[in-house]
Amino acid sequence: MGKSVYITPLYLSVAWALMISYQLFTQTAVTTIVESLLISWPSVGSWLFSRLDMIDFVCAFAWVFVLSSVVPPLILGKNRGVLIQFLVVLILTFVSFIIQDGLITVFNGETIAQIFSLAGYFQNLYVAIGYLFLPYIIMFALDIRSRGTTILYSASAPQTLRENEKKT
Repeated sequence: MGKSVYITPLYLSVAWALMISYQLFTQTAVTTIVESLLISWPSVGSWLFSRLDMIDFVCAFAWVFVLSSVVPPLILGKNRGVLIQFLVVLILTFVSFIIQDGLITVFNGETIAQIFSLAGYFQNLYVAIGYLFLPYIIMFALDIRSRGTTILYSASAPQTLRENEKKT
């Protein structure tokens, strides 16, 4: 219990920062990539530019999916129900909007302006590409990690069966 008292606020803080960042920076990163494609590959760039909202939604959804898949099990443990995980993600989202509105109200938008000033980094093509690919890399790594555990167990199963056959 003592460890979770310190770790849970850390997870909540990281989750909140990521929830805010995907909302603020995804559109800037998507626009940066599409604008660079308009210059280097005009036909594809113009096609993507006409679908900017859809691309932004898919990229933002990837962040939400990763956060909603990773954060609740870290906070609640692996054996929690879907409804509990949904409530945790809903609360995190709700808290992020409350804190964002509170920062605007309390600091007259100065803090939000400082956060928005970080969006300039996402106008760098390589940073934008890295940011948009990061949730997919995380999903891929988590999938490989979970499959690796399954593969290890299934690979040891035939040996266990053979050992049991020898004993009988």
